[in-house]
This record gives sequence, structure tokens and C-alpha cells, in this order.
Amino acid sequence: MEDFVMYFQMGWQHIIAWDGYDHILFIVALCAIYMLQDWRKVLVLITAFTIGHSVTLALSVTNVISIPTKFIEFLIPVTIFVTAFSNVVRKQAMPEKIQLNYFFALFFGLIHGLGFSSYLKSMLGTQTNILAPLLAFNLGLEFGQLLVVVGILLLSAIMINVTGVKRREWNIFLSAAIFGIAVMLSIERLKDLVDN
Repeated sequence: MEDFVMYFQMGWQHIIAWDGYDHILFIVALCAIYMLQDWRKVLVLITAFTIGHSVTLALSVTNVISIPTKFIEFLIPVTIFVTAFSNVVRKQAMPEKIQLNYFFALFFGLIHGLGFSSYLKSMLGTQTNILAPLLAFNLGLEFGQLLVVVGILLLSAIMINVTGVKRREWNIFLSAAIFGIAVMLSIERLKDLVDN
């Protein structure tokens, strides 16, 4: 039980720690178009993201797939700017159909899972029974993501309901800021990828 708690704690702390800021940016970009009353839709999105990264995390930790870390580190900000860009070009503040967001959450979760894998592999070491640590770590990641979601939904509620900022303007501001950061990260990581 102690190990389960330890890996759960590692999971949520990995998300909310500064070294997980790229994953935080993706979650914020994914949730930027939603409000507090949309919490059910957001919960489904975050769970889709968790399913995606759980699959590749398990496959990577068990050495079924192996993709160079620098390539994954480049792809992660690409997922962020694609998601943020789709928010900016979206015609409505809140789409009636959100299948695209579910696709982003699930498919891009696969990429982000590979980003978590080297961290988890280093923690597991030579341990042979990885099912319980993997489950605990993924549940911790989900919990950390939910903390980020609650924070961004509360911030959005304050900005729109208290300060009077229009929902569409808030979406564009938040998504454009994330887009800019993600583009800079992509360029920086592309240089790292090309240099080696």
C-alpha cells in the first residue's frame, strides 16, 4: 500500500510541478473553451487524455514501443499549439459538437504518455511487477490533471462572470498565449532534435 501511495503521489506531483508545465499547458488549451457548468464534458476529455497516455505509458514502460525522447519532447509542444490554434480559429465560443476535442485528448494523450515514460522508468528501476505502480501513477496523473482543470475553470468563471470579459475574448486570449508559448517550445526542442 505504501508503494501505491508513493506512485500516486509521484503522478499528481509530476503534473503540477514546474517540470510538467508542458502537460499543464495542454490541459489548459484543451479546457480553454469550457466553463464551470461544462464540468462533465471536461471530465470526459481529461479521462480520454488519461486513457491515451496510460496506453503508451504502459507500452513504453514494458518496452513494447520505444521512441527517442527528444522526438517525443518535440511532439508535445506541437500537440499544444495545434489544440490552442483550433481554439483560436473556432467560430463559436462553445462548439455544439466537440468530437475534435475528444480526438485531441485521446490521440495527443498517446504522445504525452511517451513523455511520462522515461520519468516512470527511472522510478521503477528493475522492478518486475509494474501493474500496481503503473495504475497508481496514472491515477495520480489524473488527480493532478483534475486539480489543473478545477483551477482553470475557476479562473475562467472569475474572468467571465466577475470581470465581465466576454467568453470568446477570454478563449482567444488564453489560447493565443498558450499557442505562443507552444510555438517557442517547439522551435527550441526542434533545435535540440536537429543538433543531435
